[in-house]
Amino acid sequence: MKTIIGKIFLFLLLAVPMAVFAASKEGALVGGVNPGYQEKPDWFKLSFLDIREDVAEARAANKRVMLYFYQDGCPYCAKLINDNLGQRSIAKKTRKYFDVIAINMWGSREVTDFNGNQTTEKAFAKQLRVMFTPTLLVLDERGNVILRINGYWFPAKFDAMLDWAGKRMEKKISFRDYLAKVRPVRASGKLHIEKDYLKPPYDLRAAARNTGKPLLVLFEQPHCRVCDELHGDILKRKRSRKLLKQFDVVLLNMWSKTPLVTPDGRKTTARAWAARLNILNSPTMVFFDNNGKEVFRAEAYLKAFHVQGAMGYVASGAYLKQPSFQRYLQKVNADMTKKGIKVDLMK
Repeated sequence: MKTIIGKIFLFLLLAVPMAVFAASKEGALVGGVNPGYQEKPDWFKLSFLDIREDVAEARAANKRVMLYFYQDGCPYCAKLINDNLGQRSIAKKTRKYFDVIAINMWGSREVTDFNGNQTTEKAFAKQLRVMFTPTLLVLDERGNVILRINGYWFPAKFDAMLDWAGKRMEKKISFRDYLAKVRPVRASGKLHIEKDYLKPPYDLRAAARNTGKPLLVLFEQPHCRVCDELHGDILKRKRSRKLLKQFDVVLLNMWSKTPLVTPDGRKTTARAWAARLNILNSPTMVFFDNNGKEVFRAEAYLKAFHVQGAMGYVASGAYLKQPSFQRYLQKVNADMTKKGIKVDLMK
């Protein structure tokens, strides 16, 4: 428990504008703020980052805590702030149901975690296996994580999440089933199965595939606008096609009863497997090694750089040496820049 004096001191520090802080090791300041700094809504909670106290205060106000992990220069964080929370109705609903607390995944501010241990933002993010930004963790009244969203969701799905978690529906219906009832934005209504993808009957064990390649499983659904964009644009690009050749690829309807054998040898259906893997969003890319073990997944809305980055991260075996996906992407970005290749994260 922090002392009153300590809290006052921390409050004063938090209240000082970003412009007066020195540059961190994660990036030099430009014009007084970190490159890509995104202003947070002024209604975000000014927290002392004692998570247990935050949960207690939210509970007293009949709210829940939403932890928002971000990093400067993250375009998806900017979309979340601008496109989602920039909508009056979504912002109003978020404020009604949640105390939103921003945590810099590379930050050095002191955090008191779920168990009362003293740590830092950076260490706390690592402890919670935060690999994407934004990452949202929704906590219940006891401080348990009831929902985790890795990456950006479009406003309609984000709004559905607010209703489900804010109205405490978790005891009545799972979030997966609730999402299934929410009609997505108009889309093509078809699955984009390419000729090079694995064909049924789906035996996804390495021995059955007999190629020596890692496995990429695409969990999708027919009415999925982001899936249309993924296959109609991103996966058609030259670099994407080159990376895809390094995998055995299978595309599954996450709601279908298509029979299959999982990489670890279990007989099941696509729907049951998706539920066991807690697949909440389409498209979701799940990568498996030849031992049938999941080694990485990419969820939510991603543009070409991050989709290709995810494939390269696994295909190169970089995940075995570099546990931080963000660090890997930073190196890829730097290498491309040295070669004179301009990286646009949102194309």
